[in-house]
Amino acid sequence: MAEGALKSSKATLAVAVTGVAGPGGSETKPEGLVWFATAMKGAPTLAEVQEFGAIGRASVRDAATDHAIALLVKRLG
Repeated sequence: MAEGALKSSKATLAVAVTGVAGPGGSETKPEGLVWFATAMKGAPTLAEVQEFGAIGRASVRDAATDHAIALLVKRLG
């Protein structure tokens, strides 16, 4: 997703987020499990997963937003 966003825009940096904010989840995809990817022109795409736990939908979304912004700042160095 991050690579697709980068290719279809004039951006030099993109982030993608997917996961299970809740309520619910499964044994293999529990509530609070969120994947992130950052793609940057001329650099490898980086991906990682975070487990925020079953802290509620709004809290998972807030935590994921904060983490995505931190990843973008880190990539910009």
